[in-house]
Amino acid sequence: MQVDKILIIDLGGTKNAEIARDLRHSLVYSEVHPHDLTAAELAEIKNVRGIIINSGPNREVDGVEIEPSPDILALNVPFLHTGYNGHPNLPEDHEQRIKLLNDFIFDICKAKPNWTIENFIKWKMAEIKSEVGGKNVLLALSGGVDSTVLAALLGKAIGDQLTMIHVNTGLMRKNESENIRDIFGKKFPGQLIYVDASERFLTKLEGVADPEEKRRIIGNEFIAVFEQESSRLDDIEFLAQGTIYPDIIESGTKTAKKVKSHHNVGALPEDMQFKL
Repeated sequence: MQVDKILIIDLGGTKNAEIARDLRHSLVYSEVHPHDLTAAELAEIKNVRGIIINSGPNREVDGVEIEPSPDILALNVPFLHTGYNGHPNLPEDHEQRIKLLNDFIFDICKAKPNWTIENFIKWKMAEIKSEVGGKNVLLALSGGVDSTVLAALLGKAIGDQLTMIHVNTGLMRKNESENIRDIFGKKFPGQLIYVDASERFLTKLEGVADPEEKRRIIGNEFIAVFEQESSRLDDIEFLAQGTIYPDIIESGTKTAKKVKSHHNVGALPEDMQFKL
């Protein structure tokens, strides 16, 4: 199934994530996208009911004021402009902002409030099955909420096409890796690989003080371990990672400054063999 979507086009705005959260609280799905989406990229996004172009103080990139791509503006859907072409910013008052957004998404865009957890699970399972097909997936399992939720979704969607790998980096809490191995080994018998790479990681990190460099090293080492282990398995094409949206934002976008690179987002090597 497909849920109705509102796209938020980032034109240097500082409240993209806040707008997306407001829309989702109204049970309408939203995604934040860069200003230069192409026609081909837009064609991949289904059920778009409306677009919010959100401008702001980061609109100037490399000395040039950015504009939405012509392909975005050519879409035959309602638009809401904020802080762009003389248009006002969204109200600072939360209730006023919610009313304005709801008027736009429901009265003008005619979006349905169908962004529920039940629909999300159905939608994601169908999406996973369609993309993965008959291929096998390697899930990077940290044991945290993000990767655990993804393990549950993938387990339901593709069954024994899923292999999970947990890497003990030597940076975990005491006995945490062993507990993860025991819990997930029982829940997914025969589908969990446990790798103690603590010496490898600690050796690579020895003497490194810069936090960004540490994240880069950790990201590279994770992928190296995954590729090494996947070479012993059959037909692993996809690497699955559980990632929350703030991690993507914090890792930097074209119009948002990087807070820090997350090892599973901005610190991944460019030449890895997996599809994400």
